[in-house]
Amino acid sequence: MEKQKKIMLAHGGGGRLMGDLIQRTIVPKFGDGQSVQLTDSATVDVPAGKLSFTTDSFVVKPLFFNGGDIGKLAVCGTVNDLAVAGAKPLALSLSLILEEGLDMDILEKVLQSIGDTAKAANVNIITGDTKVVEKGSADEIFVNTAGVGMLMGNADPSFARIKPGDVILVNGTLGDHGMTIMSQREGLKFDTPLKSDCVCLHELTEMLYNDCGNAVKFMRDPTRGGLAATLNEVAQSAGVNVELDETALPIDKTVQTAADMLGFDLLNIANEGKVLAVVDAEVVDRVIDLWKSHPLGEKAAVIGTIAEADGSPLVELVTKIGGRRIVQTPYGRELPRIC
Repeated sequence: MEKQKKIMLAHGGGGRLMGDLIQRTIVPKFGDGQSVQLTDSATVDVPAGKLSFTTDSFVVKPLFFNGGDIGKLAVCGTVNDLAVAGAKPLALSLSLILEEGLDMDILEKVLQSIGDTAKAANVNIITGDTKVVEKGSADEIFVNTAGVGMLMGNADPSFARIKPGDVILVNGTLGDHGMTIMSQREGLKFDTPLKSDCVCLHELTEMLYNDCGNAVKFMRDPTRGGLAATLNEVAQSAGVNVELDETALPIDKTVQTAADMLGFDLLNIANEGKVLAVVDAEVVDRVIDLWKSHPLGEKAAVIGTIAEADGSPLVELVTKIGGRRIVQTPYGRELPRIC
C-alpha cells in the first residue's frame, strides 16, 4: 500500500489504512517493533510491591519549541508525575488524537521524539490507541499518556508528613518552559534564546530517596500554575505557612526579561524539568550536594521554609527589600495550553 502523506479520516476508521498507520508508522518508533502485541491491554511483570499509576494529556501549541516538542513533553510529563510520587517509572501507554490533514512528516517527528525520550528514560511504550478527528476539531495532534511505576520502598511522600521547620528546595531555574512557549508564540527573540527545561527527572528523585529516605517529606513537579499553585496546595493540604525567599529563587535573566515584557509573574509560570522537594532541615546540605552532582541539579537552591500557620494557611514571599507579599494560587487563564 502506498504511504500517505497526510492523515485522513479513514486512518481512524479501524480498517486497512488504520492498520497500516499503526504497523508502518507508529509501532516501529518504539523498541524493535517486533515484540509489540497489538492487543487491547498489556501485561506488566513487576516484583512484589506497590504500583504508582498516573495519566496526563498534552495539547501544547506550538507542537515544536526550543528544547522539546509535544512528544518529548508527553513522556517527560508522565515520567515526572511518577518520579515525584516516589516511584521508579516502568511503562507508558500512548494515545494519539490526530487531526485530518496532519502532515505525516510531523507525526513521524513527534513519534520519533516519543521513542527517543522513552528509551533515554528506560521506560517502554507498551499499549496505546489512535483516533482521527475531522479537520478543525483539534490542533494537529493531541497526546494522552498513562504511566505505571514501582513505588520505592523508602518513599513516603505525603502532605501529612510536612511539619514546621522543614525546608523547601528546587533543582534549578524557574519558569523556563512557560516563557519559552509564550515567547515563541509572540515572536520574541533574545540575545540568549529561551529554552524549555523539558526533561525526565526520575534520576534526581531516585538519588534523593536512596540517600535521604524518610527525610524527604514531599515532592512535586510545579507544572501548570507554577511554584505559586504548588506551594499553595502544600500550605492548604498540610495546614502550614510557606515562607519563600525572593533573593534565593533561581531565575534565568533572559526568562525574567521575557516575563517582564509580557507581564507575567514567574511564580505562576509552568516548569517541565523542575522538582520541588520538602525535606527535613537536617538533610538540606546533603540534598543540595546530591543534586548539584547531577547535570539537572547544578543550580539547585534552598528557596524557603515551612512555618506554623497563624490562622489560615498561606504562602508569603519575603521580597528583596525585606517586605512581604502573599502569593496566591493563579486564577488559571495566565498561560493557556503550555503543556
